[in-house]
Amino acid sequence: MKRVIVTGSTGMVGKGVLLECLESPYIAQILVVNRSSVNIKHPKLKEVLLNDFMQIDTVFEELKGYDACFHCMGVSAMGMSEVQYTHVTYDMTKKLVDILFDLNPEFTFNYVSGTGTDSTEKGRTMWARVKGKTENMIFTKGFLDAYAFRPGAIVPEKGIKSRTSWYQFFYIILRPFFPLMKRSKNITTTTNIGIAMIRSILEPIELKILFNKDINALATKEGM
Repeated sequence: MKRVIVTGSTGMVGKGVLLECLESPYIAQILVVNRSSVNIKHPKLKEVLLNDFMQIDTVFEELKGYDACFHCMGVSAMGMSEVQYTHVTYDMTKKLVDILFDLNPEFTFNYVSGTGTDSTEKGRTMWARVKGKTENMIFTKGFLDAYAFRPGAIVPEKGIKSRTSWYQFFYIILRPFFPLMKRSKNITTTTNIGIAMIRSILEPIELKILFNKDINALATKEGM
């Protein structure tokens, strides 16, 4: 039985991960850290509200005793400068990484990145460089284990909606095609991301950067 921290659980991916953790018999307790409430009551769920994620050290005691973090917090880079996007994506993640490592180096840290992330940190696309820098920082920190989830096209399930209005607009249009889309190994679902996250801490794998086909393969792997 594992105890996990989930960030960004009011967003589409984070909500999917949270729902799978709540349903999983392998997860004993979940701590969600958000700016706003998920408005879910469950015996396994504990919630910490934090307006400024850079003040994560103020809830240091609440973070003790966990085995893994599923860091799903993120924003679109649209309309943001590199400085602004770096602060939200890299600086806030590093603050969390540093604290969790100090608490427990024998920890698994899973980061929701994205397809197109630039591990070299030298490409032309700003968001891809920043995501790559963030991934590299996590991988070199020294945790017992770490994974970067790089989903591309995602089908939301279990009533989950995107908080990004134009994403949600397209999801509404595409909804009739969801059953067909889910047949593709190159399209994943919010459910599969959540299941794959849980499996990664129960049955560690060698592959550390997971794309949609890898997420789907891990989520549907037999043996659990």
